[in-house]
Amino acid sequence: MSYQKRKAIYGGPGAKFWAGMLLAGLASLATAPRQLPTPDFAGLYRPVPDQLLPVLRREGDSLRIFINHRAAVPGSAAPALRLTGWAGYEAKEPLWQEVRAARPYPGSDSKAPVQVLTAAVAAARLPAGAVLQVSLDQPVLTNQPTADQNPATTAWLHLTPEVLARPFVLLDSAGLVLDHPYLNAGEGVAVAEFGLAQPVRWRRYPTGTAALPPFTDPRSQVAAPRRLAVLDSSAAPTAPNQLLRLRATGLYALKVGGAGGEVVRTVPLLVVPASFPGQSTAPEVIEPLLYLTTATERRALLKAPEPKRAIDRFWLDATGGDQARARTKIREYYSHVTAANELFSGHKAGWLTDRGLLYVVLGPPPSVRRLPDGTERWRYDAAGSRGEPVTFTFRPRPSTLAPDNYELVRRPEYETLWYAAVEQWRRTTNAR
Repeated sequence: MSYQKRKAIYGGPGAKFWAGMLLAGLASLATAPRQLPTPDFAGLYRPVPDQLLPVLRREGDSLRIFINHRAAVPGSAAPALRLTGWAGYEAKEPLWQEVRAARPYPGSDSKAPVQVLTAAVAAARLPAGAVLQVSLDQPVLTNQPTADQNPATTAWLHLTPEVLARPFVLLDSAGLVLDHPYLNAGEGVAVAEFGLAQPVRWRRYPTGTAALPPFTDPRSQVAAPRRLAVLDSSAAPTAPNQLLRLRATGLYALKVGGAGGEVVRTVPLLVVPASFPGQSTAPEVIEPLLYLTTATERRALLKAPEPKRAIDRFWLDATGGDQARARTKIREYYSHVTAANELFSGHKAGWLTDRGLLYVVLGPPPSVRRLPDGTERWRYDAAGSRGEPVTFTFRPRPSTLAPDNYELVRRPEYETLWYAAVEQWRRTTNAR
């Protein structure tokens, strides 16, 4: 699909027509809400082939919800979205709830295997700080969150003032909504605005370093610089509605706005190698071993005449030469790395983040609570030295270039269990 066609779909008169016309709700809450148990969000951290990732765009007094969805079988009913507003993640009853039809956006390619579907809701119903739950599966009205949060059919959006005010979405080169915060190097991205088209500038920054072990005392570390060094920037703004190709990897700050008095808004976008979120080259496979190896071991792997053979030898040594067990460990470890990249990437690759650190080494958390202030608590059963459960706390530390950043509360008592977890991956260890 050409970019001009994408422009007509997402930024033309059709967009303004649909912005002023809220899709009729199919039903409303019929009974008084019941008090709810505390939801467990661990299910949302399971990797699935088609994760539900809604994106919002402000359109006047409405918020439009976009999702990428596989095209419906001819003759089947249009998908429906159950939209639920919550005051916070642990609210005991919803603010409101309704079911809306999710329709192809006007002008979209009806023959495409994946389509952009959309629904709209009045912005006044979603105050800043609230949470919007979007559910696709079995969209019947209920104020009871399911115990099993399926990431293929359920998503939760924390509504910050920036999210509520942003009048555009990003599109990939196929015209689909860019629903994750990363883009493969060389691929195209476009800004689809509601209202006056805006120019785009960009700056490129380094992506940061790997997370430190959970027992590290932050006070003993060298303070990070307050400002990131700019590696590169656009010499001139990209013209409105022009497809932008970002060929060098790094963390980009897209600066959108400025025309007609429009506020300039910053959108961070991580540009990654073509293999991402997976790994294909020897360095991409060796780097995530950071959490299991010493610096000397990693240098030896990188300098080996045949790095991939050296990596195989590393895992064979970790399993006492048991090839079947080595293959199992390789699949499990790198599936954790790939899932962490899909789930937690933002200002850097997901496996480098604090949440990615635990996800890679300890695996998906069996239980996750989200507190009203956004804090996450991950509970691992029997992770302690005596088989007791252990809880890790992540506090939100958002910034302009890292709006979804979480920081682990590090404690010295985690040291023993951490080394025990690393030893589960290899027989002997001297972590960095």
